[in-house]
Amino acid sequence: MLDILIIGGGPIGIACGLAAQKAGLSFLIVEKGCLVNSLYNYPSTMTFFSTSEKLEIGGIPFVTISNKPTRAEALEYYRRVATSNNLPINLFEEVTYLVKENDIFTITTSKATYQAKKVILSTGFYDIAVKLDIPGEDLPKVKHYYKDPHYYAMQKVVVVGSSNSAIDVALETYRKGAEVTLVIRGDDVSHRVKYWVRPDILNRIKEGSIKAYFNSSLTAVREHEVDIATPEGTVTIPNDFVMAMTGYRPNFEFLEKLGITLTNDKFIPHYNPETMETNLPGLYLAGVVCGGMDTHLWFIENSRVHAEMILNDIVGQAK
Repeated sequence: MLDILIIGGGPIGIACGLAAQKAGLSFLIVEKGCLVNSLYNYPSTMTFFSTSEKLEIGGIPFVTISNKPTRAEALEYYRRVATSNNLPINLFEEVTYLVKENDIFTITTSKATYQAKKVILSTGFYDIAVKLDIPGEDLPKVKHYYKDPHYYAMQKVVVVGSSNSAIDVALETYRKGAEVTLVIRGDDVSHRVKYWVRPDILNRIKEGSIKAYFNSSLTAVREHEVDIATPEGTVTIPNDFVMAMTGYRPNFEFLEKLGITLTNDKFIPHYNPETMETNLPGLYLAGVVCGGMDTHLWFIENSRVHAEMILNDIVGQAK
């Protein structure tokens, strides 16, 4: 019997493990992918918006050469935190079901069954892409995840979106020799784009190096071309790849399956903001999963405090 089972081995799940270890409680972290799986699937060239200090967990220093850490540095940091503290983590093990009976949770995974007094859900939102729901979206040329710009050298690439991920893809593939077209739903590049990147993309658009269609949407994808609905009418352009950087969402179906209540509009899960406990007593949320469709509200830097909040409540209930 575990005191706590933590679902999700990302930075916040690891932070919860550190807090549980500090409190002297028995726990296990279960992760369906590799350690910090979402970070691993980020673009290989990614640099964080946050400083290394704001990405620290458990009071363990995150030392980097530059002020903004890279994906590689983050992977190294969180791996060393987990291994040096001997955190019990089962990787490549997916939680499939959870039931509570007589104040005890029984958690079924792809490999085993566990029992725990409390459960912390820290599953993030990077596993499910927000779809465009247009003809041709299922073609292999349409990508919702991006790893490296070299693959798109000398290709005609359409990038959908105006957030950090879309703008990074547009600039990086352009600089590797791709012919890049941006399709942006609004009338401007998002003001949430990293402050040192936004002037770059605006200048590339202004000089014509990257073509941008504003107040527009991608309406159809075919093997060698795409249709774009613009204020002037439908435009059809040649195309090799579509990078649909339209965002990601938590697994709402899984949350509902566990018995967590979601709001009707943005699917925000119900939880006590002071303790992070959901409507199902003993089941807690931590990290970006708390934001529902508003995935931009929670980051590592402002959700790492969830670990301490949850453990304070768990320890307080045990007294």
